[in-house]
This record gives sequence, structure tokens and C-alpha cells, in this order.
Amino acid sequence: MTQKQLVLVAAGALIDADGRVLIAQRPATKEMAGLWEFPGGKVESAERPEQALIRELREELGIVVKEDCLAPFTFASHAYPEFHLLMPLYVCRKWQRQPRLREHQALKWLYPRQLHTCAMPAADLPLIAMLCDLL
Repeated sequence: MTQKQLVLVAAGALIDADGRVLIAQRPATKEMAGLWEFPGGKVESAERPEQALIRELREELGIVVKEDCLAPFTFASHAYPEFHLLMPLYVCRKWQRQPRLREHQALKWLYPRQLHTCAMPAADLPLIAMLCDLL
């Protein structure tokens, strides 16, 4: 049995004052193009997941998040054909600046129960039920 590469990705569930969650549509140039995801990205070798998420949210959405505003919530562990994904999901309710398109095709604010209406990567799907329970 061949060992798949383990990919560590940190993701954030940004929750607004109305209890909606921000999702972003993957760019046409990336793998899984067009699917909706929780913003975030790969953890670099010298980073902790929280540092990676703060960096990715700044790069992808132009927002500023402080580490003490990230609450570890749950995680996804999913075997894709090419690699195994481990993705901690953090809840964030406080940030500076308005999220804007920098890398994604589109952004949507949805209530957790509406997330099922969007095509999402397989690893993200189990996280929806957890967010529904939280909110």
C-alpha cells in the first residue's frame, strides 16, 4: 500500500453578526475550480495552523485577523485520490476590513443550513453539520 502525502490546510469559518458564514469560490486556475470552500490555505513548514490561516485570510480576502480571535472548532480528515487532507477549521467572529475578492471568483455569506446548496470539496461537507449545530 502506497502512502499518500499528508497535506495540512487551515480553514476559517468567518461568522458575521447575523450568523452567516463566508464561503469563497475557488478560482478557475486551481484544482477543484468553481467549488465553494471555507477560506484558508496550506500550512507552510515553519508555520503553526493559526499563523497560516491569518496569512491566508490576509492574502485571499484582504482582512486582518488576530490570533486570539481564532477559536479552534473542528477538523476534517479526508483521503483524496492524490493526497490525504487534514484541515483544522477555526471559527472567527471578529476581523478588520471587509472581505473582498483577491484570489477567488466570488464570495457568499450564507446561513449554515444553506451551505448544502453549494458544490463544495468533499472534505468540507462534514463541517457543515457541525456549523449548523453551533449556529
